[in-house]
Amino acid sequence: MSFDVIAVLGPTASGKSELAIDIATRFIESGQPAEVVNADAMQLYRGLDIGTAKLAPEKQRGVKHHLIGEISLSQEMTAVEYQGLARSKLTELLKSGIQPILVGGSMFYVAAALDQLEFAPTDIEIRSRFEKLREEIGVFELHKILEQKDPVAASRIPAQNARRVIRALEVIEITGVSYLSALPQPEYWRPTIQIGISVDRDILKARIQKRVLHMWEQGLVGEASGILQQGWELSRTARMAIGYFQAFSQLEGKLTEQEAQLETISLTNRYARRQMSWFRRDKRINWVNSSDTVIEDAMNQIRLTQ
Repeated sequence: MSFDVIAVLGPTASGKSELAIDIATRFIESGQPAEVVNADAMQLYRGLDIGTAKLAPEKQRGVKHHLIGEISLSQEMTAVEYQGLARSKLTELLKSGIQPILVGGSMFYVAAALDQLEFAPTDIEIRSRFEKLREEIGVFELHKILEQKDPVAASRIPAQNARRVIRALEVIEITGVSYLSALPQPEYWRPTIQIGISVDRDILKARIQKRVLHMWEQGLVGEASGILQQGWELSRTARMAIGYFQAFSQLEGKLTEQEAQLETISLTNRYARRQMSWFRRDKRINWVNSSDTVIEDAMNQIRLTQ
């Protein structure tokens, strides 16, 4: 099959951004314009730069990037809203004869952009009730309720992710069926080839540790301090950015620098495991190993699909 969209995905610190730029460069060199569209939830925000590993313009190597620093820190962003942004940009590029390359590791955002999804129904009153219940009993007790109603969904949604726990309970109450049953099977919105980067677990852990320490060296705490000084109110989505809460806690004296770094490393590793668990379930993904030949392996996969 041919494709309209190329997607590059994988866990944090797997080298997605670099591979996407390499692929775009190969297309450009062959005479086919190509540009990158961001599918990282936190890179959508202006002001969250160091902690989200945004590539500085000079590191984008002349390849145009879209949906980076698009919204303010106070703006809420959901997968549904991101779907509208991403599809509008992807359609615009395709109409202009430009090959779009979607890149990111935010699982729901990637699915929202690529798949023909009809999102499960919502009910504000039901959701508000579960949000109030979470405040009363805590997210771990709320997760136990989900375990009783839908053990499979509970096994796939971490108890700490209050937003997803509440969403699952909301859908179960509205539909009367399990959360996962209420979600449709994935089917591409436009013909797509997905390239996933697979990284040895020990190598990935070392990369994550190096990235986190580098963020502190680059001035993550100073960036966090600037956010506090300007009095910006972070949306629920922005507050989920790993590293910033730890930097805020360091500034407030609740964590030492080392404790803040170690907590960020631990949470990032946990998130990377969830990313790989999610992506591994999608049998449509073409996996390439993170190595010196990753660009050649990715281009071979792309050629086989053209």
